[in-house]
Amino acid sequence: MTISLSESRIRPNPGSDQLLEPLEQQGNSTVGIGEIIRIALDSLLANKVRSLLTMLGVIIGVGAVISLMALGDGATSAITGEFEAIGTNVLTISPGSSSNQGPGQSGGQAQTLTMDDAEAIATLNLPVIAVSPQLNNSTRLVAAAADASATVAGVTAAYDTINEPPLRSGTFIDEEQVQNAESVIVLGANVATELFGSGEALGQTVRVEGQPLRVTGVLEAQGGGAFGSVDDQAFVPITLAQQRLFGTRTPDGNSYLVSSIAVSAYNSDDLSEIEARIATLLRDRHRLAADGSEDDFNVLNQAEILDTLSIVTGLLTTFLAAVAGISLVVGGIGIMNIMLVSVTERTREIGLRKAVGARGGDISLQFVVEALVLSVAGGLIGVVLGGVISLAVTLSGLLEASISFGAVALALGFSLAVGLFFGIYPAQRAAQLNPIEALRHE
Repeated sequence: MTISLSESRIRPNPGSDQLLEPLEQQGNSTVGIGEIIRIALDSLLANKVRSLLTMLGVIIGVGAVISLMALGDGATSAITGEFEAIGTNVLTISPGSSSNQGPGQSGGQAQTLTMDDAEAIATLNLPVIAVSPQLNNSTRLVAAAADASATVAGVTAAYDTINEPPLRSGTFIDEEQVQNAESVIVLGANVATELFGSGEALGQTVRVEGQPLRVTGVLEAQGGGAFGSVDDQAFVPITLAQQRLFGTRTPDGNSYLVSSIAVSAYNSDDLSEIEARIATLLRDRHRLAADGSEDDFNVLNQAEILDTLSIVTGLLTTFLAAVAGISLVVGGIGIMNIMLVSVTERTREIGLRKAVGARGGDISLQFVVEALVLSVAGGLIGVVLGGVISLAVTLSGLLEASISFGAVALALGFSLAVGLFFGIYPAQRAAQLNPIEALRHE
């Protein structure tokens, strides 16, 4: 009976030593991904210090991206808060011409807005909550035992409607006090402290421009901001400020000047249309060109400014994050260098594994996994580092740095991409090694 070679290979002589079958050359068997990960981790843990130093660039890069984006978001929130405190549905009209100044006015901006302008705006029947003219002047306030410099703002009751200043005690300026030009004053928190210390300011007398005024209200401390602090201001009826304190009658004697006019809309979406209507009215009243080329006033649209600032701060945050991302690229180069060194050091190991049947794909996958483990581990540590930095800034009181999920996902995703990109070349180099030459490597 004739026995084929294939039969003799699978049916060995029972009396002889059993021989192993030749390695499958064309099969589809491969090393399990779990085994590859285990081998990669063992290799990295065998050189803990080197692995940690390799991850350092990724750690710093991710930490910088997380913290800078958190700081950028915090700065954006702080700026937004400043505008929301004033009101994003508010238009502020102020003088904007340095020519045609009235008698007694020299230099700076001419006072071109009047109470009649404010009343004319109110009669337009626009969809607005209130129209609030205001007259500001810096002066000294004198009490019985102290005096202080402050900005005295002449306001109407509409100021309270628009700004809702919080009161510690007493009441704010009301419409009756404005109509009667009553000698009353409301003090900001800092002004009250400077004049009366820890004593009670309510009911006391303060002299402004030689006029005795009764304190009818004291505001709660609100802190400083980008637009100054209400704590350093005092408020009086605008009629009192115009007629008896600062004498701001117009040159023709028919009205009184104002420093600004605030208009609060019900809906911020209507601000552009309201602004256009007010601009047309003022040009007509001041006999200016209809195209706006001669405007002697400026209109500050809070919503538009907030949108612009949000775009600017967003671009700045993105730019800072991109600069920090350079650290991640540097970290990726470090990973590639160490992986290339690792390939050289483990050449005999690679040759041995290939000799016993490991495929090029298995070798390549192992080195890619090692690079990914380094980058992901570094990324996670970097997230913790960025969180610590953000928390430290928040606790310092400079601003509230908030870490978003998007920032974490972006940083980790970028670190993963860096590890994959810079791990491919060393992996391919390891996979292409000739097993015979690798075994001969010293």
